[in-house]
Amino acid sequence: MPARPVLLTVDDDRTVSRAVARDLRRHYGDRYRVVRAESGADALAVLRELTARGELTALLLADHRMPGMTGVEFLEQAMDLTPRAKRVLLTAYADTDAAIRAINDVDLDHYLLKPWDPPEELLYPVLDELLEDWARTTPAPFDGLTLLGHQWSPETQELKEFLARNQVPYRHLQGESGAAIRTAAGLDDDAALPATVFPDGTVLSRPSLRDVATRCGLATTAGSPFYDVVVVGAGPAGLGSAVYAASEGLRTLLVERTATGGQAGQSSRIENYLGFPHGVSGAELAQRARDQAVRFGVEVLTASEVTAITPNGDGRALSFADGSQVTAHAVVLATGVTWTRLPARGAEEFAGRGVYYGAAAHEAADCSGEEVYVVGAANSAGQAALHFAKFASRVVLLCRGTDIRASMSEYLVARILANSAIEVLTCTQVLAIEGDDHVERLVLSNAATGQTTTVPASRLFVFIGAQPPTAWLGDAFARDARGFLQTGPSLLDAEGRPPRDWPLSRAPYHLECSVPGVFVAGDVRAESVKRVASAVGEGAMAVTLVHRYLEAIG
Repeated sequence: MPARPVLLTVDDDRTVSRAVARDLRRHYGDRYRVVRAESGADALAVLRELTARGELTALLLADHRMPGMTGVEFLEQAMDLTPRAKRVLLTAYADTDAAIRAINDVDLDHYLLKPWDPPEELLYPVLDELLEDWARTTPAPFDGLTLLGHQWSPETQELKEFLARNQVPYRHLQGESGAAIRTAAGLDDDAALPATVFPDGTVLSRPSLRDVATRCGLATTAGSPFYDVVVVGAGPAGLGSAVYAASEGLRTLLVERTATGGQAGQSSRIENYLGFPHGVSGAELAQRARDQAVRFGVEVLTASEVTAITPNGDGRALSFADGSQVTAHAVVLATGVTWTRLPARGAEEFAGRGVYYGAAAHEAADCSGEEVYVVGAANSAGQAALHFAKFASRVVLLCRGTDIRASMSEYLVARILANSAIEVLTCTQVLAIEGDDHVERLVLSNAATGQTTTVPASRLFVFIGAQPPTAWLGDAFARDARGFLQTGPSLLDAEGRPPRDWPLSRAPYHLECSVPGVFVAGDVRAESVKRVASAVGEGAMAVTLVHRYLEAIG
């Protein structure tokens, strides 16, 4: 529950300070928290802490005559930290001229003369009116993480995606909207951004994903040196493996570099997944699966990267980027795929600054009223186009082929063609991306007409194929020409024989790769069906084969 708004009173005279605080608590204590300070400097320190924690300050009541910093000077500096708070000066009759000048100098809301007795007549009526106005015009307090950073910063974008996909409540503030918190957190230098400010006031400047994950309470380091099975990758295949493994009594560790869900977790709507007749967002499906895995006892690591898999007796040792290591009887590789980088001039320069690979639901609201360009012609691109069309004024779907039906499900094609906010440009590709600090223009080429056109644009979302993240695996792991991991029958030669360095008398199991005891499920596997349902099925099948493998070595 958010903390009650604060009434801050400042007076160097302890007797007066206590009397003011007493009267405020008597009348407002059930709705507000009264905090007192005995100098302007102390009060500013309190305000910095409150603002950094995201707490609201409703009223500042400062005595004018204080050594070191007058009440007017304090209220002037306090405006940068809590611009919405009502400002009241407590003064003696002799200082009324200074109080009147302060009405203009520091936008003073009111001044009160000492003594204020009886408060029922001279104090509460004034403050009641001010607090009613404050409550009417002030948004409700935010009780989550605050992200400070420029919209067109790749690092800010990475943090936004990480927080959104890991279901961490956050708000992104920039410019004037984040000025008060930046000042309170001591982040005046742009080089300190992006930064995260947590509800308890903790500030992380330019944090790594691992730093943020740890601070948010997400596990990043394994709790045990040994597991029955380690699943690498928490997309649909990895989640399927983890759920089935743990439900069948295997001690299971699930390791993910960023967030559960994989590419499917970024889908705004999945409508052809069994059991969800009205569709389900990728984020919701991923969160349900993660909750299910945790309920069965799966240990989940986030922002954790496996860098090597090597034999270790009958087990397999997995090394992590932080230098730690765990051993498992068996491993399931379900690392999924990454989006192919756009081969256009300027694409790498503007990555994270208007060029985005994949699309999460949190990006759509930022596109309100804009024209959005989407590159791709498969289901992910179609789902993104439909989702962005709910917010953007216009969505342009760029397809290199002659018909989006060649690679997109018919239900998506029908909805796209029926949506007046979506325009499909076939035979079109992006030649170049231009702009200053972010994307401002796209240079498009039409293969059918040979024409080149330049169009204004601020955001381009790319969905053009898949690259398997398998470069980190050693030479012992057989891959096809595109880098996808080969398993089972694809490892056998024309006469049905396994590779020469295969150490076992039996042939590899169906989902087993060229390293015994390591199984592959989902998109990273060569010749797999690139669908959520098939990935979940392969994840479950991998656990069946893990059991068969464990029986053989047991």
